[in-house]
Amino acid sequence: MGEYMKAVISVIGRDSVGIIAKVSKACADYGVNIQDISQTVLNKYFSMIMIADIDGITVPFNDFVDVMTELGHSSNLEIRTMHEEIFNSMHRI
Repeated sequence: MGEYMKAVISVIGRDSVGIIAKVSKACADYGVNIQDISQTVLNKYFSMIMIADIDGITVPFNDFVDVMTELGHSSNLEIRTMHEEIFNSMHRI
């Protein structure tokens, strides 16, 4: 199987120092490798989408989703983590 299993991670909230670092550290702590990242600040609002390789994830995917959601709550951010297959099926025309 040449394709990696991937996740789509979105982060939205008020801009503050260290958002990318916090999210990146959480990914690294659970064996999730960030492959691509797009981020922007509009007015005072931070927005980021990451594509991450989850082949090496060290916990069940749903546990990682919960960790990221909690990181969002504790950082006043909305962090959504979806398996790429679910994301694609939700956005299919």
